[in-house]
Amino acid sequence: MGTISKDKAIKILHQKGVKLFSLADAKKLFAQKNDNTLYKIIQRLEAAQVIARVSQGKYQFLLREVDDFELANFLVYPSYVSLESALCFYGILPQFTYTITSVSTLKSRKIIYQDKEYEFAHLAKKYFFGFEKEKDFLLATPEKALLDEAYFVAKKLRQIHFADVDLKRINKKKLKELAEGFSFLPLQNLLKKLKLI
Repeated sequence: MGTISKDKAIKILHQKGVKLFSLADAKKLFAQKNDNTLYKIIQRLEAAQVIARVSQGKYQFLLREVDDFELANFLVYPSYVSLESALCFYGILPQFTYTITSVSTLKSRKIIYQDKEYEFAHLAKKYFFGFEKEKDFLLATPEKALLDEAYFVAKKLRQIHFADVDLKRINKKKLKELAEGFSFLPLQNLLKKLKLI
C-alpha cells in the first residue's frame, strides 16, 4: 500500500481508538512496509499538530485525552505507577505531587514531557509485583506503593515524612505478606519502627 493522506491517517487513529503509539504500531495501523513512507506520514501529522513525540519512537495522538498515569506506563515499559503518585492517588499522602512517579525494572530515569516530569525508579525484577490494572494503566496497590516507598527510603534513595502518611488506609496484613517478598534488612527494620509489621 502506498502513502496515505494526513486525513486518512487521522481517521484511522480515531477509528482504532488510538491514544498512544510506537513506530511499530504506526507501521501496522497505516499498513506501511516502507520506513521512509511511514516517516513522511508521521512528519505530516506532527506538522499538523495532530500527534506529538513523547520520546524516541513513541507518539501521542493529541485529539484524544490521555491520563498522566497511562502516559507514564507508555513512556517506559515495563513500569507501574507507584511511590508518591500512587500514595496521593489513594489519599494516603495528602499533598499533590508534581512529578509522576513509577517504578521499572529498567534503569532509573526522568523524562520531561509537556512540562511534566515523569520519574522512573529502578526496582529489581524480584520486587516487581503488587500492582493491578486501573482504567488504562498499571498502578501499585496501596500496600505495595507504601512498601516501594519504604524500600527506597531504607536504601536512602528517597525521603518522605512518614508522619504525613495516613497509615489507617493501609491493610497491615496485606503489607506484611508483600513485605515477606523483600529480603532487605533495613526495610524490615523501618517497617518495624513504623509499627507496620
